[in-house]
Amino acid sequence: MIRRILHVDLDAFFASVEQALDPGLRGKPVIVGGHPNSRGVVAAASYEARAFGLRSGMPLSRAYRLCPDGIYLPGRHERYREFSIRFMDILKGFSPQIEPMGLDEAFIDLTGFDLFYGPAAVAAKRIKEEVKNGLGINASIGIASNKLVAKVASDAGKPDGLLEIAPGEEAGFLAPLPVRDLPMVGSKTESVLKGLGINTIGQLAAQSLEALKTIFGVHGELLYYWSRAEDNTPVAHIDQPPKSISRSTTLAVDTLDRSILAALLHYLSERVGAQLRDHGMRTQRVSLKLRFADFTTITRSHTIKATTDLDQELFRAGWMLLESALDERRHPVRLVGIGVSELSGGERQLGLLPSVQEKHERLNAAVDKIRKRYGFKAIQVGRTLALKKLYPAAYEGNRLKTSSL
Repeated sequence: MIRRILHVDLDAFFASVEQALDPGLRGKPVIVGGHPNSRGVVAAASYEARAFGLRSGMPLSRAYRLCPDGIYLPGRHERYREFSIRFMDILKGFSPQIEPMGLDEAFIDLTGFDLFYGPAAVAAKRIKEEVKNGLGINASIGIASNKLVAKVASDAGKPDGLLEIAPGEEAGFLAPLPVRDLPMVGSKTESVLKGLGINTIGQLAAQSLEALKTIFGVHGELLYYWSRAEDNTPVAHIDQPPKSISRSTTLAVDTLDRSILAALLHYLSERVGAQLRDHGMRTQRVSLKLRFADFTTITRSHTIKATTDLDQELFRAGWMLLESALDERRHPVRLVGIGVSELSGGERQLGLLPSVQEKHERLNAAVDKIRKRYGFKAIQVGRTLALKKLYPAAYEGNRLKTSSL
């Protein structure tokens, strides 16, 4: 049976939600992320705003220079989550095999559902109609025999598109596209490939597996198979646990003050730890992300000895990585982020000081209980208390007013 995989992606999600909530914003350049005089970045831009060259991740100050007449909004994440839940509920009405890829996109496996909905393209049209009627938002959908090609097809069809790649035509569809259209190709990989004279996915597919592995390591093996439209990964069930969890924020002012960085990192560690425990997961790998004032971005990772879900352990590993990075590169920091991967179930192994570990577990459990009942900002712990003094104008309880948090 030929697989029929759909990638459903809501167009300019945050901005589209704002336009759905306020029809007066339709047809206007809407930018979600904050006031243009703030240090934040664009979280989402409507297609009317994108016509001016705006894109996600762009500093708001630059966005304002490009689009001074745009409508700049701080963002309402509770409403975005509400729309996301309604979106996933629509998809669940078509298949139990759904793999969310964030708030605004998901893969859905419709293999074998022809008797219920007809061909996949017919089902896709129904999904688009239900999303439009139920949410007031446009969705772009790609259809293919695997997740990779479905994702590229939905991107190629934006905005409000529907593009189906017939079985057997996957590699031909990818071949003329630029290499950056492969989901795993970032700016650095693209630069290396272009330096080798490889500009299209078809040119990449012509390379040998050995050559790509020599240049890119394990990453090269994925490039080899994906450039040939080969992807056998299944659509994971919606209830499967996350593979990674991360939190990041842009600082109000670039800084090298380690007390400020420690306070922010501890706050982010609490956020990640709470989400880990909520999923009943533990981690053994902690990653740090730093963006400096010159926009240079680095990531560092550390594998700890035993799995953990403790805020304190996450912060300890992240702080070690942060101090090491600052010792190597003494430039003011613009963004701080911490993430965890290699997640596993809730089983734990006692460390050398089990009494300390158990004390932290009881503390975190008590804090989690209070926050679940009264909200995350109901209680403050440790270094995060310093944030109230550091950012009084942007601080509410234990939550910084930034688009990423």
